[in-house]
Amino acid sequence: MATALLVRHGRTTANTAGLLAGRAPGVHLDEVGREQAALTASRISEVPLAAVVSSPLDRCRQTARFLLDAQSAAPSAPVDPDLTECDYGQWQGRTLSDLATEDLWSLVQSAPSAVVFPGGESLAGMQARAVAAVRRHDAAIEAEHGADAVWAAVSHGDVIKSILADALGMHLDLFQRLSVGPASVSIVRYGAGRPSVHAVNTDAGDLSWLAHGLGADDAPVGGGAGHPPSPRDGA
Repeated sequence: MATALLVRHGRTTANTAGLLAGRAPGVHLDEVGREQAALTASRISEVPLAAVVSSPLDRCRQTARFLLDAQSAAPSAPVDPDLTECDYGQWQGRTLSDLATEDLWSLVQSAPSAVVFPGGESLAGMQARAVAAVRRHDAAIEAEHGADAVWAAVSHGDVIKSILADALGMHLDLFQRLSVGPASVSIVRYGAGRPSVHAVNTDAGDLSWLAHGLGADDAPVGGGAGHPPSPRDGA
């Protein structure tokens, strides 16, 4: 089965200003965000990616470009609107400190499956289209490139948290227990029986071991021996 790397975009000017950017155009990586994206690209550079699929928003496409430029061979680079940010409707462009005074804020924290943003999208709807998109790309990439294929989906914090919640078998109401930082990498595989989550919210460490594949679908009883050591580990 293929391996999906869920990559959040690097830090943006809106992040540092405390704004909920949503789908607003012209939100770009700041200097720190570019450094984060470059580090993530370096971590993945020794893993031949079959594809880098990106949200259409600028911050994700910028991050995806770092990943693509670090690859020795050019993977496919589609843009998928189903990986775009949640439509926050009337919340878009407002400060997080202001939004925290809204009655809806507490529901976002405690019962996100019931949240529909005014003039926007529901969090449940966001999760449904994002999970369907990742599973669709994963199946297509495995069919074309084989079970050892690795690919990256570059998206947004809440979107990736919702995908991880689905893979972990968590109710959406629990997805706020997850943290997905800027330019972080999470690793998911969709097996015939169930998904398996191999990493969440990593922002450091060598990922070259992914080039060797992750083996069979079945979970090893007792935990197994872990992934093969990489050359950087001195093996």
